[in-house]
Amino acid sequence: MLKEKPSIEKLRWIMSQLRDPETGCPWDIKQNFASITAHTIEEAYEVVDAIEQQDFTELNKELGDLLFQVIFYSQMGQEQQLFDFDSVVASICEKLIRRHPHVFANAALTSDAQIKANWENEKAKERQIKNQQQSISVLADIPKHLPALSQAAKIQKRCSHVGFDWHNTKDVFAKIEEEVLEVKVELEAKEVNPVALGEELGDLMFAVVNLCRHVKQDPETLLRQANKKFTKRFHGVEAQVEASGKDFLAHDLAQLEQYWQQVKVQEKLLASKTKE
Repeated sequence: MLKEKPSIEKLRWIMSQLRDPETGCPWDIKQNFASITAHTIEEAYEVVDAIEQQDFTELNKELGDLLFQVIFYSQMGQEQQLFDFDSVVASICEKLIRRHPHVFANAALTSDAQIKANWENEKAKERQIKNQQQSISVLADIPKHLPALSQAAKIQKRCSHVGFDWHNTKDVFAKIEEEVLEVKVELEAKEVNPVALGEELGDLMFAVVNLCRHVKQDPETLLRQANKKFTKRFHGVEAQVEASGKDFLAHDLAQLEQYWQQVKVQEKLLASKTKE
């Protein structure tokens, strides 16, 4: 098998050898479902990072690492007679065909709204079957370990599907303004209550996520982009601090802000030259 061309079957064989109780890799042998979840999350983020960097050579490698995670779980499932790779593939094939009746059946779903509504309805049916109850929460089965921004967006999306949502961005923005005022009240209290302040800040962030969703933007992606932009600009500030010959802490905030504004001006000049 070692001499065979790369294939899913070869990858599955490699995984079985790594998990062999007698001749396998000690690290791979001692792993279980819970112990590799952190690696799975890390690999998923590395895929996203490669895409954001437009490094498609690296993306090719990172997708392989992510695929290996699926193979790893499938091998452990097979060992415990819970499921195997073939059943994983069968499950996703069945789900995709069922959730796309406008492609694989004769359903007349033409607009994005109809397609999304059908998708959510199918997911609701799946939750009903999974829980085997007459009535279950709309918010059932939202992963607890999702990044908080993504989890908030998913909660709001579920609620919107059953009509519990603002009808326009004006109302959403008004809610943000309301939450800002409530944060301000807590900050200006004679004695700031950190618990109450934290709760209001959380409400404000939740409201901002709702605005992102309403304008069809992914909040997790937006914050990642903002982090990336800030980091790039701060590197520019650091370069100017170094060029000044003075220590970072020897600069006051006004000087650092001036560097920051200079970095932004340089960005605009570079952007305009790129467009020419």
